[in-house]
Amino acid sequence: MERPHDRHDRPPTPDPAPWHPAAPGSFPGTLVLPAGLAADLGYDAVGTPRDHGERILARLPRAGCVYADDLRWWWLVPPGSDIGVVWPPSTGYVTGAHCADPSWTRTRPRPAPGPLRLVHASGTGSPYTPPIPLYLATCRLAGSLPRWTLNGAAR
Repeated sequence: MERPHDRHDRPPTPDPAPWHPAAPGSFPGTLVLPAGLAADLGYDAVGTPRDHGERILARLPRAGCVYADDLRWWWLVPPGSDIGVVWPPSTGYVTGAHCADPSWTRTRPRPAPGPLRLVHASGTGSPYTPPIPLYLATCRLAGSLPRWTLNGAAR
C-alpha cells in the first residue's frame, strides 16, 4: 500500500532513458575492478538511469563498485541477485556482466553509450553493492512496489 509521503520522494517526470532489455550476458563493455578488489564469485550488474545514480548512491548504507556510461550507472552485485525479485522496468539486470558481448551475436548495431568509467570505488574490500538495499532504492525511485517470491519464480 502506498503511503501519501512516498509520492514526494519520487522524480516528478517519467524516466527519460527507459531500459530496453538486452540479451543475457549483454553489457556495454568489460569492467576492470580497482586494484585490491576481487570478485571471486563473478558478478552481475544492475543498470539504472543516469539521472537516478546519485540519488541511489545517497540512499544506500554501503555501495560497491559503480560504473557509468553516458546513459546508465552500473552497480556490481553478486551473481543471482535477480532470483526471486522483479526489478523495475527502468532498471536492467545483466548476468555475467564481466563478459563482453561478442560482435557476432548482435543482430543490429547498438549505439555506443560511451566508455565505462568508475564513479564509486568500494571502501569495504568487496566490489559488490548489497542487492536488497539497491533493489528497494530503485523501486522507490521508479515508483514501483517491491515484488519478490520465496521460491525464486519471479526471475
